[in-house]
Amino acid sequence: MGGFDPGTWALRRLDPEVAHRLAILGLTHVPLPVPPADDPILRTTVAGLDLPNPIGLAAGLDKNAEALRGLSRLGFGFVECGSVTPRPQPGNPKPRLFRLAEDRAIINRMGFNNAGLEAFAARLAVRPANAVVGANLGANKDSEDKAADYVAGLKRLAGLADYFTINISSPNTPGLRALQGRDALDDLLGRVAEARAPGGGPVFLKIAPDLTAAEIAMIVDASLTNRIDGLIVSNTTLERPETLKSSWRSQAGGLSGAPLKTGAIVALKAAAEAAAGRLPLIAVGGIDSGAEAYARIRAGACAVQVYSALIYEGPGLVGRIKRDLAGRLRADGFPTLSDAISAGPLTSR
Repeated sequence: MGGFDPGTWALRRLDPEVAHRLAILGLTHVPLPVPPADDPILRTTVAGLDLPNPIGLAAGLDKNAEALRGLSRLGFGFVECGSVTPRPQPGNPKPRLFRLAEDRAIINRMGFNNAGLEAFAARLAVRPANAVVGANLGANKDSEDKAADYVAGLKRLAGLADYFTINISSPNTPGLRALQGRDALDDLLGRVAEARAPGGGPVFLKIAPDLTAAEIAMIVDASLTNRIDGLIVSNTTLERPETLKSSWRSQAGGLSGAPLKTGAIVALKAAAEAAAGRLPLIAVGGIDSGAEAYARIRAGACAVQVYSALIYEGPGLVGRIKRDLAGRLRADGFPTLSDAISAGPLTSR
């Protein structure tokens, strides 16, 4: 798949967390050229965000908003940094990040390791002005009122990020996924709605793939009731498909990458059916090609995000996805990307 990237190959020879840190340092300090202008057919709007293309970076790579200048030059239409919690926290004990190379997957149990809101806010204050940047908000592990942590993040970063993501679906913070239940969700989203600054940018909710269609329909209803602007579908999974080959397959944590593809598509279709066009959807999970991005858009996504595939494909993946996606849109007669949203699966190619 894709072309050989010597930099990516070299990083994969290192401990995963060391490689991750080196990648952040490289993106922070190595001057990268300005990417070429995007094909106009890829321009789209998601919850009021004007995106030059629909390919975003998922949260988790740049937890502390350190490398936004470099990331903004890799060709993404939007970049999501975080997750950030109000207070700094070290995360879970190491080792906590595992490459499942045979499966083109990752397992992580990082535990929202980050430097906290103040450091995050300081970096967003000097971020590139021409990039669409989102802030993924989390809750501290020992917080007694996790909803208050999300409110704190929203208030502190108001005016600094273009959009916000309420991350209640990470499997690595105890009690976090319980916020996806209706009573807790209404309390959280109601408090978020009250805390939002007028004109402060859209707020998205990131959900787990390990939900039933009925649970996803409930979340869609709660999101509409509480004026959430869209859903990100989906986070990492706790499931372990029998097809996994790697010796790391039994490690605890969230699984991402190619094995997440099936579950993420099922969750996306359930969300699209429940939302019925009333709520923008951003697809994540196992997206590693233009064909896969196109399939998610036809299944109801307005945009997509990638992360794990970059580890195996290298940064050139972004450009390859965009070129292939533009070609597929034209081949199928869609004048704009928006016309392809929810067009349904291809019958043949």
